[in-house]
Amino acid sequence: MNESLNEYPHQHPDDHPHEHQILNPATEEVIATVPAATPGDVAAAVARATEAQRGWAALAPADRARLLRRFAAVVDGRIEELAALEVREAGHPIGNARWEAGNVRDLLDYAAGGAERLSGAQIPVAGGLNVTFHEPLGVVAVIAPWNFPMPIAAWGTAPALAAGNAVVLKPAETTPLTALRLAELALEAGLPEGLFQVLPGAGPVAGAALVEHPGVAKVVFTGSTAVGKQIMATCAAGVKRVTLELGGKSPNIVFADADIERAAASAPGSFLDNTGQDCCARGRILVQASVYDRFMELLAPAVTSFAVGDPADPATAMGPLISAAQRERVRSYVPEDAPAAIRGDAPKGKGFWYPATVLEATGPGDRAAVEEIFGPVAVVLPFEDEADAVRLANATDYGLSGSIWTRDVGRAVRVSRAVAAGNLSVNSHSSVRYATPFGGYKQSGLGRELGPDALAAFTETKNVFISTEEQ
Repeated sequence: MNESLNEYPHQHPDDHPHEHQILNPATEEVIATVPAATPGDVAAAVARATEAQRGWAALAPADRARLLRRFAAVVDGRIEELAALEVREAGHPIGNARWEAGNVRDLLDYAAGGAERLSGAQIPVAGGLNVTFHEPLGVVAVIAPWNFPMPIAAWGTAPALAAGNAVVLKPAETTPLTALRLAELALEAGLPEGLFQVLPGAGPVAGAALVEHPGVAKVVFTGSTAVGKQIMATCAAGVKRVTLELGGKSPNIVFADADIERAAASAPGSFLDNTGQDCCARGRILVQASVYDRFMELLAPAVTSFAVGDPADPATAMGPLISAAQRERVRSYVPEDAPAAIRGDAPKGKGFWYPATVLEATGPGDRAAVEEIFGPVAVVLPFEDEADAVRLANATDYGLSGSIWTRDVGRAVRVSRAVAAGNLSVNSHSSVRYATPFGGYKQSGLGRELGPDALAAFTETKNVFISTEEQ
């Protein structure tokens, strides 16, 4: 994810007021004013979380699971409310927002199932019995981004709670409303007071205080690579555990033997979903030279027909960018005289709108071809053969996701193994599921989230040897 409004270093606490106005990115109207947490607020929240966690960890796993399922059920009853809130604060199309709220519900359900299955091992050793236990870490800090406020907050929160931890969540400054509502719903479901707290605030203030607090055992951060490095360095001082989900510049590799019509029809969604504000966006489209012209012919109408408009309209597929600053960042990659191969339309007037844009790169080193844009812009590059495709796919500091389009199963396996990325899909752009692990190679991050091992990442493994020797 790119650097923007959820930044962590380089600013002084006095630069930030104690409240923050939340804007609707489609209209620029102020929809809420939210208090901004201070370091003192963070310290008090960690103290409450520490106390709540002791009682939570002492509960039988089945009781923790039951409460988390109740939380999921309460969220399920508020899908429309949460989705409408996400439309207003993040500008997400209503269909996407409903999916996001449902994803929170599904993550809570999935994590609840793991609470009773967090089993250790019995390891054969001489002279006794050796067993391992997975014990909770304590208090976990989750620092969530603005691009997918609800799901990504739940990625860290749900498994951490299921494993017996308490969670203090700091949402992005621009998108705290759904997180605050989820904390209220957790209490309504019966989760203990102080177990799951949400602290809106500035990254350099509330975020920094959370990362530095000695009572926080682990930090889960989703954001820019630059900020992730700062957080990792701070955590190193206390040997604090950290999971980082950072930037991406994912390839969409289209081979000549693929279903070209299907590949072209699906490509717009891979970089225009969420207005391109997605670390997994397939912003580099690599097309085999022999079918390049045909692919571009098919891509143009698919891009220009992608419905852009009012996020509250169910027919809308793409809404606005999150902020004016983000729009200016995206513009910087597309100069006015840039030879855009394809350019869509966007609403005029109020709102942080930007049209879908496809650029033809003059070379793999083009700035737009190697840096994360985090907007509705893709760059198309031709390649000659399989080796050339892999070379171009790996010519980036990132390694988060990507797609491979081919009818050749052997090629699909070879290229999947050769591309340095944590999450790949073949003849599909779907690479994120709550039941499968997610994370990046290289500077796209550290650690894995989601999947069957998610709970274990929020525990310590304790080894116990019991002697069976006669006394």
